[in-house]
Amino acid sequence: MNALQAIVEGIVQGLTEFLPISSTAHLRIVPALLGWDDPGAAFTAVVQLGTMAAVLLYFRGDLWNIARAWLAGLRDPAERRTLDSRLGWYIVLGTIPIAVLGLAFKNPIEHQFRNLYLVGAALIVFGLAMAYVDERAKRERKLDRLDANDGAFIGCAQALALVPGVSRSGATISAGLWRGLDRPAAARYSFLLSVPAVVLSGLFELRHVGKGGAPVGATVIAVLLAFVVGYASIAFLLRYLARHTLGVFVAYRIVLGTLVIALAAAGAIS
Repeated sequence: MNALQAIVEGIVQGLTEFLPISSTAHLRIVPALLGWDDPGAAFTAVVQLGTMAAVLLYFRGDLWNIARAWLAGLRDPAERRTLDSRLGWYIVLGTIPIAVLGLAFKNPIEHQFRNLYLVGAALIVFGLAMAYVDERAKRERKLDRLDANDGAFIGCAQALALVPGVSRSGATISAGLWRGLDRPAAARYSFLLSVPAVVLSGLFELRHVGKGGAPVGATVIAVLLAFVVGYASIAFLLRYLARHTLGVFVAYRIVLGTLVIALAAAGAIS
């Protein structure tokens, strides 16, 4: 991987991590379209640390309050009833499915799941699922009405994003909508829930940097660009979902998924 590839893939990661269009799919598709090698699941996980740093910065106040209240709740039962303490427990609960399945299916995730036909199909199928949920969901509840059942349900949805093309943000936002959250609340919780899973995954894969995959320098460039672009993407999506549906993202997913499958079938990309 050279500097140009690192720049492109860092920008792609930053643009697509928080939009419900699957960053892992784009980090597989864009190199294929440009005739570059697949950067691999390890590079994808490490570059996500850049966008996760953007989440930590953007939601630093929320995350600090959640962490403080959660720790306080370990020794003070009264503190456990606060929203921040409950959010801490829901985030822990929602991280368990993706952690367990990520370890159990580590080899397929790094190899078979990166098949372009599967990526294209996931973009289309889960795009249609997003459209159905966005149309049928009641969207009546704010974040302060989140409960443990919501946390478990949204956490299971997050685990689906181990398949490139599903989209972690798309799955968790849609799951939140299905549970009755409004769009801004579902998006906000999606960002907060992403922190443990993405940080742990990225740190776990750091040992592979520079060992047969992307070199250290290129990875650093990609991580920095993912951070800058990702920060802007968070602000955009929160504002957008306050007034718009998921329709534009659904249309994009269906078009891209169809294109990927057609090009793969024609042998134009591999």
